[in-house]
Amino acid sequence: MRHSSSGFTLMEMMIVVAIIAILGMVTYPSYSEHVAKGYRSEGQAFLNDLVARQERFFAQNNTYVTDAANLADLGVMVTAGVAKSLNGKYQIGVGNIVVLPNDGGYTMTVAPLFGDTKCGNLTLNARGVRNITGTGAVGDCWR
Repeated sequence: MRHSSSGFTLMEMMIVVAIIAILGMVTYPSYSEHVAKGYRSEGQAFLNDLVARQERFFAQNNTYVTDAANLADLGVMVTAGVAKSLNGKYQIGVGNIVVLPNDGGYTMTVAPLFGDTKCGNLTLNARGVRNITGTGAVGDCWR
């Protein structure tokens, strides 16, 4: 007479573990990229807010803030020479507001605080030209 056993064999358990590992390997990079896109949208919003503040400052003072040491003049909270985005995923500080040829008056760069190698720093100038310092495409990083 055969005894029926209830439960799983070691082989069945190993197959389940292997399937879970494969699913994890496939979905984790997608999840990480999705999270990074959300963080990038915070950086874009931060830069757009800074641009709006720059234009408001220009309308009132007939000049742009072109030195990060004067970030507080734009009405943002500056701590130790650095202003951070709402959730602290991006920052702008010394050397991140410059005047370049044909940029319309200023170029601002925000740096990620979460290790974004695809897009790196996000840059926006007074003419609305967007750029990145990472390895990805500008169109992919500015959506």
